[in-house]
Amino acid sequence: MRATVTALIRRAGEVDPRIVDALLAVALTGMTLVWAVKDDSGPWRRPDAAAVALTLVANLPVAVRRRAPVIALAVCSAASFWHHSLGYQPNVNNFSILLTLYTVTVLRSPRVAVAGIAAAAAVWWWASLMSTAGMAELNMLQSALVILTAWVLGMGTRRLADRNRRLAELTERLRRQREAEASRAVAEERVRIARELHDIVAHHMSVISVQAGLARYVFASDPHTASCALATVADTSHEALEEMRRLLAVLRVDHRPGGDGLYDPTPGLTQLGQLVERVRGAGVPVDLEVTGRPRSLNPGVELCAYRVVQESLTNVIKHAFPARARVRLHYGGEELLITVTDDGSPSQESGNGGGLGLIGMRERVRLYGGRIVSGPLARGGFEVSATVPLSPPEGPRDGRGDE
Repeated sequence: MRATVTALIRRAGEVDPRIVDALLAVALTGMTLVWAVKDDSGPWRRPDAAAVALTLVANLPVAVRRRAPVIALAVCSAASFWHHSLGYQPNVNNFSILLTLYTVTVLRSPRVAVAGIAAAAAVWWWASLMSTAGMAELNMLQSALVILTAWVLGMGTRRLADRNRRLAELTERLRRQREAEASRAVAEERVRIARELHDIVAHHMSVISVQAGLARYVFASDPHTASCALATVADTSHEALEEMRRLLAVLRVDHRPGGDGLYDPTPGLTQLGQLVERVRGAGVPVDLEVTGRPRSLNPGVELCAYRVVQESLTNVIKHAFPARARVRLHYGGEELLITVTDDGSPSQESGNGGGLGLIGMRERVRLYGGRIVSGPLARGGFEVSATVPLSPPEGPRDGRGDE
């Protein structure tokens, strides 16, 4: 039942406001005409064609109160004043003025709203003076309270609308800023990856140069050694070509990094123990577990795996300290599974799910055709799980993949 009511309210809120105003104007006009016909308690002129025409003019402008609030208020006030001055019932054709005054207060400046209050007060007080003898003063006081209430409600709605508009603008500004920061982080991470891939390619080319020189030197005297050297050149050049393709794909980002170009040598999984020891030295106990059959991997894959572990442990230090972390590497037949978990509390992990570090990890894993999933655990703590193919796919990735 509650869901049905909520759905009806939501649908009602989606109706065009112009349709709502038109229905409101028709309903208000109809009720006013019925009231005028049924009420014969005073010595007023009975409704006739002129009274009906003035009633229509005094109520139907409510239909355009959002598009032309000042005109609607002026027409309603003038028609009501004319209606009352001809001796018809003074207690009808007044509520349309309150509605249009409320709309003027919401949509127009305070100066215009004050003029609207004056027009509405003139009509209501004129009706009060023409009311039952001995009740004019009380009716005028009541009219003043009613008009003041309409104005106060309008001002409250206006302030709420202004606040909502400012909040919407601030939200949009924050969204654009967050997108800009994320884009900048992606660009910076891609440039960093490109630099590291450059190191890998340079290493491969050095190996090719040495092996090619060896093959030429022993080509005639030791054909077997020359053949092995040339095989090494072929394999290494293939790997270098693949890394170069990825390097060019990354460098398509239009970004000019600053700095002097000095950076540390490219790490790999052989340095994982040193990384764990550094984190332990920072006060975070870390358990390292390696399963499967460890073997030599493509340097780019090793770098990707190392950076995933490094960034995950950095997040533990930043967001879950003090906590215990566990790093697991499993060498499967086709993929390398990297899992980093910690036992931090939910409040500590609140900032760990959407940082810029995770953006960099996703970029790296996607580059090698892998998948990465991160998020809080049901029992508490946080987990980052990445799966990277042991043999990187041919050619550059398009940047899309599972998260």
